[in-house]
Amino acid sequence: MNEKVKRLKFIRALEKFAKSNISYLKDKNFEYETLKQRVQKSYEKLKDVEPVRLNSAYPVALQNYVNLMLKILNEEKIENFQETLLKEANLLHKEKNKTQYKKDKHKKINY
Repeated sequence: MNEKVKRLKFIRALEKFAKSNISYLKDKNFEYETLKQRVQKSYEKLKDVEPVRLNSAYPVALQNYVNLMLKILNEEKIENFQETLLKEANLLHKEKNKTQYKKDKHKKINY
């Protein structure tokens, strides 16, 4: 398989993992045990995809977020983990959209 295809598959798997679990973190009927089960189920699917080296800022941040989520949920203490994960999710979203909102400075106006 081509290296590009492997990288895209891995990034899509990471995004799917993060998106699914972030949406549950924002749910009003949030329960810790259910989140733990969902993360475990998502992680099993993620393990099926071959990991590759990531260079860009967003995919690296995405991989770090997934690792953080797994690390926090494997720890015993559960204090403020939801707030921490949501804050990191917002920073991840900001990183993804950073290039979309760039303003062209000193752009010549053509009338």
